[in-house]
Amino acid sequence: MVIALSLLLIVALLAAGVPFWVCLGLGTVLMLAGTGALPLTLVGEALFEGVDSFALIAIPLFILTGDVMVRSGLAYRLLGFAEASFGWLRSGFGTSTAMGCGLFACISGSDAADAAAIGRITMDKLVEKGYPKAYACALVASGACTGILIPPSIAYIIIGLVLGISSATLFQAAFVPGVLVLLAVIVTNAIVNRLRGYERSTAGFSLGGWLAALNHAKWALAIPVIILGGIYSGVFTPTEAAAVAAATALVIGMLQRRIRLADFPAMLGTSARVCGVVLPIIAVALLFAQALTVLDVPQRFVEWVMSFGAGRTAVILLMIGILIVAGMVMETTPNIVVLGPLLYPLAQKVGIDPIHFCVLMITTLGLGFITPPFGLNLFVMAGLTRTPITAIARHAVPFVVALVIVSLLIGFVPSISLISLGR
Repeated sequence: MVIALSLLLIVALLAAGVPFWVCLGLGTVLMLAGTGALPLTLVGEALFEGVDSFALIAIPLFILTGDVMVRSGLAYRLLGFAEASFGWLRSGFGTSTAMGCGLFACISGSDAADAAAIGRITMDKLVEKGYPKAYACALVASGACTGILIPPSIAYIIIGLVLGISSATLFQAAFVPGVLVLLAVIVTNAIVNRLRGYERSTAGFSLGGWLAALNHAKWALAIPVIILGGIYSGVFTPTEAAAVAAATALVIGMLQRRIRLADFPAMLGTSARVCGVVLPIIAVALLFAQALTVLDVPQRFVEWVMSFGAGRTAVILLMIGILIVAGMVMETTPNIVVLGPLLYPLAQKVGIDPIHFCVLMITTLGLGFITPPFGLNLFVMAGLTRTPITAIARHAVPFVVALVIVSLLIGFVPSISLISLGR
């Protein structure tokens, strides 16, 4: 009864528009007070310990790196290289836009930052190429889903922290699934473009133009190479890679006279605002998850599901369904911290590999960025272009279907997640 009342309080406060971390914090305190699961005197210490993690330092550093890439113009060069590589295809600029999202995802680790950065650069030209503005917004929003799916990813850092799994290992496992999601967005756009005739590129491939674009983008391409190369080779931890990437991007920007010392306060402020949103949620959600574990809620949930005779197939479908619905109504970070400890024991019960479970969870939650009513990427693009969010959501339906298919593939073909680990 106390647990049910706590959950009702959280839902009621959310409906009233109270910030999520406040809702979850008050609900958790009520649960602890009513059940005695943990002494209230330990709440302050537990909140501090929840965010006292070396891995979390990577979050503001990756956000800072992405901000520097935009302010220094390096992000534009990434898109220029993508256009030189794929602009000759029939849906050339749409494909280049999605590839630009993927390349920027290798730097920022954030969907919203990806959507905002690439959206500013590409929207006018997408409309000029013949795409309706609402569809162009949906394309960028969908491509930007790779922000948490292609390493480095803030989401994989958080789920690694919550479940005690190396984020470097998760980054390695997530690369192939992340690229698969990117390819799904590109193929979906190509199919929609062919059916509706939005864009018909007449440009041919030019090796000289491609080499010139590669040379122009060499410093921009160096950043993801440093991040991923350092992590995959074992030279850096993800946090160290984030620090090196941020320092490298700053040095390049200052040497090219695109970044000045006067820009530092604004850039640091951007990272601080992101952390100000993410870290309180992590702190209270970890405390909430700890309270549920002490009360044996995850184990009871597993027993309840298994009492229906559910096998591996049914459990995978159930988890995908739960994660899709949760992603529609709540942001990724609280979903990871709350649902991760709840679903992880269920996955273990039916023999799902921990790495496979993490990749499946993050990929499926990525759908939440383009599904109403939350749909953070939809809101970002709506605010950026002043386009009705309902129109963008309607055009995003084909991409949602494509990403659901990818989630099902990842769920039922574990080798997609484990192949890069040699399993």
